[in-house]
Amino acid sequence: MKTDIHPKYVAAKIKCACGTVIETRSTSGDISVEICSNCHPFFTGKSKLVDTTGRVDKFKKKYKMK
Repeated sequence: MKTDIHPKYVAAKIKCACGTVIETRSTSGDISVEICSNCHPFFTGKSKLVDTTGRVDKFKKKYKMK
């Protein structure tokens, strides 16, 4: 087999925007993510309902609901 054909497998840190740091190993080094299992609504059980651009109001107006 050929030697030195595999990438280096080094210790890495995954840093989330919420401040969580997870230590793991990777071939690409440190990784930055926007959302992780500590802050994702699916894993936390806390749902955030965001009405972006008034979609609910637009729906109610379209179907004449109060």
